[in-house]
Amino acid sequence: MRKIKRLTLTLCLLAMGLAASAQPTPRHKLAPTPPMGWMTWNLFKGDISDQLIRETADAMVENGFVEAGYKYIFIDDLWQGGRDRHNNIIPDPKKFPHGIKALADYVHSKGLKLGIYSDAAQLTCGGWTASLGFEEQDARTFASWGIDYLKYDYCNAPEDSATARRRYKRMADALQHSGRDIVLGICEWGQRQCEEWCESVGGQLWRTSYDVRDMWKDIVGQGGMGILDIVNVTAPIAHNARHGQWPDMDMLVVGLNGTGGPSSDLGGVGCTYVEYQTQMSMWCMMSSVLALSNDLRKLTPEDRRILLNKEIIAIDQDPLGKAAERLVNTDTHQIFVRPLANGSHAVAILNTADKALPLTADFAQLGLKGKYGVRDVWQHKDIARNAKRWKGTVASHETKVFILK
Repeated sequence: MRKIKRLTLTLCLLAMGLAASAQPTPRHKLAPTPPMGWMTWNLFKGDISDQLIRETADAMVENGFVEAGYKYIFIDDLWQGGRDRHNNIIPDPKKFPHGIKALADYVHSKGLKLGIYSDAAQLTCGGWTASLGFEEQDARTFASWGIDYLKYDYCNAPEDSATARRRYKRMADALQHSGRDIVLGICEWGQRQCEEWCESVGGQLWRTSYDVRDMWKDIVGQGGMGILDIVNVTAPIAHNARHGQWPDMDMLVVGLNGTGGPSSDLGGVGCTYVEYQTQMSMWCMMSSVLALSNDLRKLTPEDRRILLNKEIIAIDQDPLGKAAERLVNTDTHQIFVRPLANGSHAVAILNTADKALPLTADFAQLGLKGKYGVRDVWQHKDIARNAKRWKGTVASHETKVFILK
């Protein structure tokens, strides 16, 4: 009898342990570092398919992106095929003939995670089926497919902040009840100060601006956001970044070269590789999500050099979880400082002028007293010892990034 009681007690404790292990991860722990991956929208828009996602997953593995830390494939808008007779959201059967679950299984088999897209209204930005009123049902569907991330847009929704908060919280709660850990990226374009309330409604990422275009800055005045425009929008609010709460400065346009898709709208004529390198530098300095959007099956050596630079990626993923602070902001240049977990600091010097400039960063004036070893993150070499300042020429639109030890 005692043996039976001990066995019963053991089984009960085991069951309790299994139940506890099945509890969802607290939402503030879902994204301990900024997510990194590849997104369909900027180049492919609606020209997406099961084949494209599988080939991109293969390319991410074969070209070293998974090893470098890129773990997600994000399927953006225009994947939907409506709803079935039970109101379950379904994928476009021509684009995804095997369904999303089989695709997710393939992506997971490559050591990657899969993200998907919806909108806090009845229709998405592209005019397709969205999730308002179906939050619980859609969250369960996404979980059953093996989805790991939801980009939740805000097209066709009321402009006020209170409604946005309610709608995002409703989806976050639904994801939390879905039985699967699913990160929530809030995409209301920074117009409702989401950085102040993202965590309280259950989100992990907050968009800082309208959509990025493949350009240095907006010169046509049609509302498109260039690289410098997004840096300037994000810098004043980047202090809100912390563990589990990350700015989303929208997709990296590195390597698009004005090749078409939504990134070429509103003045998106392409950038130089100096400007693309600056985008990578500043997105990493700001602790942003890193979402590639070029064709990973057709990489150039320059694409690889910029996107696979492990030293700049390490700044983005630094476990201290702090974003850079802009300490100098003039008509010609900006200087940013970011503390790192090992006690060192990352310093970025951005030349915003249209010509090369001789620039100086006096470390003491940046609050960094003493002497430092200086490592150039893009040259991958130590360039000074016991230095109190850096002085040199910065090319037009270039960003120098240094680690001070």
